[in-house]
Amino acid sequence: MKRLSLFTFLLWASQLVQAQSPSFIKDSLDSYIQKGLKDWDVPGLAIVVVKDGKVIIQKGYGVKDISTKAPVDENTLFMIASNTKLFTGTSLALLEYRGVLNLNDRITKYFPDYKLWDKTTTGLVTIRDLLSHRIGTKTFQGDFTFWNTKLTRSEIMNRMRLLKPSQVFRQDYGYCNSCFLTAGEVIPKVTGKAWENFVRDSIVNPLQMSSTLLLSTDVDQLPNVASPYTTNYTGTLQRVPFDNWNNLAPAASIVSNVKDLTNWLQMQLDSGRFNGKQVIPFQAILKTRDVQISTGSRKSGAYPMHFRGYGLGLFAADYNGRALYWHTGGAGGMVSNVCFVPEERLGIAILTNNDNQNFFETLRYQILDAYLGVPYVNRSAQQLPAFKQGMQEQLKEIAGWRSRVKGSKPTLPLATYTGTYTNELNGNITISQKGNDLLIKFQTKPDLNATLHYMDNGEWLMEYNNIEYGIFAIKFEETNSKVKSVTTRQNEFVEYDPYTFTKVSTK
Repeated sequence: MKRLSLFTFLLWASQLVQAQSPSFIKDSLDSYIQKGLKDWDVPGLAIVVVKDGKVIIQKGYGVKDISTKAPVDENTLFMIASNTKLFTGTSLALLEYRGVLNLNDRITKYFPDYKLWDKTTTGLVTIRDLLSHRIGTKTFQGDFTFWNTKLTRSEIMNRMRLLKPSQVFRQDYGYCNSCFLTAGEVIPKVTGKAWENFVRDSIVNPLQMSSTLLLSTDVDQLPNVASPYTTNYTGTLQRVPFDNWNNLAPAASIVSNVKDLTNWLQMQLDSGRFNGKQVIPFQAILKTRDVQISTGSRKSGAYPMHFRGYGLGLFAADYNGRALYWHTGGAGGMVSNVCFVPEERLGIAILTNNDNQNFFETLRYQILDAYLGVPYVNRSAQQLPAFKQGMQEQLKEIAGWRSRVKGSKPTLPLATYTGTYTNELNGNITISQKGNDLLIKFQTKPDLNATLHYMDNGEWLMEYNNIEYGIFAIKFEETNSKVKSVTTRQNEFVEYDPYTFTKVSTK
């Protein structure tokens, strides 16, 4: 009798603990978010937290548009960008479970003409390799060429042969959007359905994610969508254009809200079930979580995290003794994260509409800390000073460049710099005279251009018409009074390495 009473008490106590939210969630979350939006200059944020099958919070904060002041709510749509990748990884794991393909199939089985930089890698690369970012290229390599361009999916895949690796195949991690595109394009080969149709039919519709869009077509016309902003390069909120990710859809095109992502999280936390129905076999879910390549094995800064890796569209790590799975997403003007801890039946999604901030991540870790018993440290306050210092240094550098634009003349007549330039990967650009300045137009990016203002000492101030791409000091290579090439730069949010365009004509 005493044993039964003790067991009953312990069960009751356990259930009570599970039902109670940590004090931070109950008492401080609202004020923490409101202060974070102000500190980090984030117009709007939507969040969902699910725990033990219950929705703890599903709410919007701030505004979706700084002009109209229209508020964010749980139905407000955001581009979730690379959080799309787990939908692609899950789809391919599902097809393997059904026996339609094998993740170890070589990609040339489906695309015989597909090539990477070297013959050996081309012959060996598999669907699994593509889904785990281990083909040997650098993180973001090629993205300036592929992102927001008129290149088709097949044209992007064809240009991957021009991505010269700087790392070792299957040994080194390099985040690769075009890899996910290529893996996703296997789906129509084996099912007869486009990637977007298969994901909609197999995942989005069964999960009743009724507001979720698989492609970004006309997203700006939607009635309840967050407007994209950045503070990069100016220090003040600037509206930026919506990205169009349709040509890289399996890597980044999904548009969703926290109401729909609640169902995605519930499925992840209930072994592939939703509303009691098995949507994705648990064996396929587990496949996406199996680490395929290490991304780190040392303690991660101030976080209780040591071992980190990447599965099939999903990061994995230990966090204070629990298995943590997550992904972030970055589109122009928006950053987000989706995260879950199956052992704790805890899921989090955070969507924001300023891409130049880290509050979306500090908030996630703050919630993880609260639920996983990590001693309280204000993550936002901890990281904000370094962020602000970095922004001030950037603005100071740009101000210094601007002060050097004084109407000086370059070493050669302006007409000498005009003409067509080419880069094997990117394609052609044209440079024309624009008053006392120069204007760059990009062949594969019809909406993008950049103005060059001469400073001094052979340097030009390069300003893109879309501030998202940045402001930089660049140079032309000149020999014997002739222009040989120009090396441009772009926001590292897009791609880290510069591009050199060689002059091919004077027209």
